[in-house]
Amino acid sequence: MTEDSSATVTETGPRWQGLVAVADGRTRALVLGSFPGMKSLQQAQYYAHPQNQFWPLLQALWPQHLQPPRSDYAGRCEWLLARGLGLWDVYASCEREGSLDSAIRAAQVNDFAGLRQRCPDLQLALHNGGESYKHARQTEALGLIALKLPSTSPANAGWSFDRKLQAWRHALAAHGLL
Repeated sequence: MTEDSSATVTETGPRWQGLVAVADGRTRALVLGSFPGMKSLQQAQYYAHPQNQFWPLLQALWPQHLQPPRSDYAGRCEWLLARGLGLWDVYASCEREGSLDSAIRAAQVNDFAGLRQRCPDLQLALHNGGESYKHARQTEALGLIALKLPSTSPANAGWSFDRKLQAWRHALAAHGLL
């Protein structure tokens, strides 16, 4: 599910390669982040930073279906896919120091059209934060509904967990995913 996430050194800093999509024929909604943080790149896992609220938020959306533990990333991905959700980022690679979206430079956008062909039931792009949502037109051009959701990142401290949960619950319920 992952590929080499090492960096190459350029004149302007390190250029990082992102993670492959977690998606299959069951994927009806794709959660799109901007680009994995350093912890995620190091562990080759989406939302690996322990303070990121992504995995706890999804567990709160489906409390009747227990997620596998953090140590079972493949199991967590399968848990997600079983609920019709996939994971990816808008950027395939970029130059960046640290983990903040504001530090992203020279980004290359992922091949959304190719993923759309692999996931025929894909209907919805759930943009996890503002940087991702900047690419809503590209996902809408593929016939997807694009929604901006509050970022689950620890950098989004202005939104409480409960407020984020409400927004995510509303979006998923409105599109038949809960």
